[in-house]
Amino acid sequence: MPHAVTLEWRDGSEATVDVRDAETVIDATERAGLGVPYGCLYGACATCTGRLLEGDLVHVERPRGLKPRHRQEGYVLLCVAEPRSDCRIEVGAEVQADLVPNPWK
Repeated sequence: MPHAVTLEWRDGSEATVDVRDAETVIDATERAGLGVPYGCLYGACATCTGRLLEGDLVHVERPRGLKPRHRQEGYVLLCVAEPRSDCRIEVGAEVQADLVPNPWK
């Protein structure tokens, strides 16, 4: 049974995708043609970082790109995350930048 996952960008735009059983959020966004950033697809680079606002999802692989404190704050890696309920997730490059600020600014 698919779960409705609502993606929210900081500019106020939203999109909802149905994520199938055993499908990651990134795979569902790619299938839907949405522009959610990602890199390695195995939980190491943190390019696909999102922040879980509501719902339940699990990392099906170890999210090596997140520190334990980031996970406690609700950050998730969408390339290795599968929803277990309908969810709302904040997405976009700015979310990942919260964790790793640009030293060149």
